[in-house]
Amino acid sequence: MAGIGLERDALVRELAETRANGRRIVLANGCFDVLHVGHVRYLEAAKACGDWLVVALNTDASVRGLKGPGRPHVPLEERAELVLALGCVDRVVAFDEPDLEPTLRALRPHVHAKGTDYTADTVPEREVDRELGIEIAICGDIKTHSSTELLARRVAAHAEGG
Repeated sequence: MAGIGLERDALVRELAETRANGRRIVLANGCFDVLHVGHVRYLEAAKACGDWLVVALNTDASVRGLKGPGRPHVPLEERAELVLALGCVDRVVAFDEPDLEPTLRALRPHVHAKGTDYTADTVPEREVDRELGIEIAICGDIKTHSSTELLARRVAAHAEGG
């Protein structure tokens, strides 16, 4: 991930200094395969929960496992560059594991931000968050945007000649 962010181990060291300076760290995560307004709203709301926003991106292999063959449409390096270009995002890190637990354990943010398709009780890593004393924040607008839906509409429009 040269040039677009830090590897997890380097980020751990940087966040230790950030934390020592009294900054509140927020961690958000996702595939961000086709960036849309719902992603921007989620990340802006996540940033409002603290001082520093780190976004953990699923690797390409991880996205394929979640979304199926043919995904991601945008490779990791480009997704990371796009997400990092948002003014609310301070750092980007990739993760390849099936869930965010190893990243949460390594980075130990103050806040774990999830989108509105979750509740505090349905966040997959909620037990790890509780164990580590990480606050769960549900952020963004009601989930009415989806990369999968956006792509399906585009394919349908193309098939109709639009």
